[in-house]
This record gives sequence, C-alpha cells and structure tokens, in this order.
Amino acid sequence: MAQAQFAYQDMGTGEAVGRLPLVVSIFADRAYVRDEIREDALAAGFRVGQCGDLSLLLANDAMPLGEVVLVDCPRVDAADLAALAQLDMRVARSAAQLVVATGIDALDDVFACVDQSGAQILVAPGRAERIVAIGRVIGQAAQMRLRELSEEDRVQLIRLSEQVDALAQKIDRLGQIRPAAVAGLRHGEEGAAQVESPSSAWRGQDEEEDAGEKMRRAVRPALPDPRLVRQIIRQRQLRARYFDADLFADPAWDILLDLTAARAEHKRVSVTSLCIASGVPPTTALRWIGQMTESGLLVRVEDEADRRRAFIALSDKAADGMARYFAEVAKGAVQLA
Repeated sequence: MAQAQFAYQDMGTGEAVGRLPLVVSIFADRAYVRDEIREDALAAGFRVGQCGDLSLLLANDAMPLGEVVLVDCPRVDAADLAALAQLDMRVARSAAQLVVATGIDALDDVFACVDQSGAQILVAPGRAERIVAIGRVIGQAAQMRLRELSEEDRVQLIRLSEQVDALAQKIDRLGQIRPAAVAGLRHGEEGAAQVESPSSAWRGQDEEEDAGEKMRRAVRPALPDPRLVRQIIRQRQLRARYFDADLFADPAWDILLDLTAARAEHKRVSVTSLCIASGVPPTTALRWIGQMTESGLLVRVEDEADRRRAFIALSDKAADGMARYFAEVAKGAVQLA
C-alpha cells in the first residue's frame, strides 16, 4: 500500500511543501509502549523503520536509522548508557532528531550521556506527552527548512508547550487519548492557547557593549548570602500551601535562584535536583534548562571524576546579573529603612 505524502506547512508563506514521510526508528523494551509509539507515529504521518527493543542498538551500532529516533528506557544499566551515548553521537552527526523517554531515577545518567544531539528528554511520560513530543519533532523539521527562531520565539514555544503538556496530562488522566487525535498533528492545526510574549530582558545584556560599559561590568558585586537566597526560595514555595501553585509557576527564576545559592555555597547541582527546584514537571523543566543554556544563562559542567555525570551551573553572565540584581534590591532596602 503506497504511503501518503507528508506535507510541512511553510510558516513564512503559508504554502505546503511536499516531502516524503519522515522515517522513525523506535526502540523500547516494553512491548506495549513500543506498540503505542508505533501507532501514534503512523497516525502522525511518519513511516516506521527499525522497531524493536534496546538490544537492537547494542547488537548493531551501524544499523540504518530514520530521521527521527524514539527511545524508551525508564531504567538503564551500563550497557544501555553505552548504547545511548553511541546513538547520541550518531544522531548529532546526522540531520536526525532524538527523543528519549526515561524515569526520574535514571535522569541524571541519561542527561549525562545524551549531550551531543540536542535530544528531547521526557521524564515518565504518558502517552499524551509522547504525542506532544512527536508534534514538536514535526514542527522542528518544518522550522529547519524555514528560518531560525529568535530567542523570544523559543520562549513563546516553551510557554505554549507547557499549556499543551498540561492539556495532554488531563487527557491522559481521562483516558481519552486516541490515535485519531494524533493525525491532526500532520495538518499543522493551531491551538487557541494564548502565549504572553516575554520581555526583551530575557535576552540578557547586549553582546556588543562599548568599552566603557565593559569596564563598568568588570567590577561585579559579590553574590548574595546563600542563606538569603534559600530563604527567598522557601518563601516562594510556601505560597503553594495557600494558593494553587500554577498561579506562581516561574521556572526560569526558580532555576536561577537555586543555582545562585549553589554557586555561593560552592555546590554542584544535578539536573534532577534542578528539575525539582524549578517547581514544574521534569520534562518542562528540561526544556527550560535547554533554552536557558542556549541563551547563555546556564552552562553544562562535566564531572571530571566521572564522565557519566554532568551538572548545571550559572554562566558568568548570569552570575553577574544575579549579583547586580541582589545588590540593587539591597540598595533599595537600605534607602527605605
């Protein structure tokens, strides 16, 4: 039976651009999960290539892969991590996209070994969340042929993704997810969610500063007392006792606060710990961490003693901004006293 043609919607002109279906490779030890992913990928317009358990990756690291590789590994051992690391490098050298679903207990290990390809990492996803990930793959494939997103566009997409994820989780709980619902992804249907545009302050300082500004920035105030930062974090968390926590979700700021305290305490922060500190679901937190890393606010730090581990830290630019922010706050407090 002939495969239907897959069409991307050109966001710039509105014209559909014909393409052969993207080929997806699926690796999952859990047969029912593998079947669900296969069913949803077909419904979204993909053509399924390699499909089997994780041992296929271990048995043949030269097997042909599709343009999209979906891996489900809720628990990992040394062999799984070696296979993931090899797969990550292969995907990074190609134009493919990688999506890895794992569990919270394995997140640090998976995050450490999947560092080359820009993979989407999902944490304990339901079927709806996996479908959302498939939708992002389709969107990213279309964007590669169109234009590079601005930083503000990226943040808007993260905000929209959060709203879509929340809806997907509700659908999952209601048990209403159906393959037919996935088919709409290939038609570029737009949701009605409203996304508030972030301010230009998200982008941080302009890289093209004049010499005088660079000299002024050379003298940076010290980071705040970490006890003060931890107190602020506790106060922010206290609000959830009395109000819906979703009212105050601000993962970027919670991430910056946690890493500021850790830097002042000379402590390293794992990605799992940072996901918890963000106050949002781990998969959402990982998207924010990825965006903030691309924006130059965060840096990935490899563990020199154990290459299988990696940590997240403030960049010097972000540390400078946080130090100056707290200095301004302290100055205002003194003036009010």
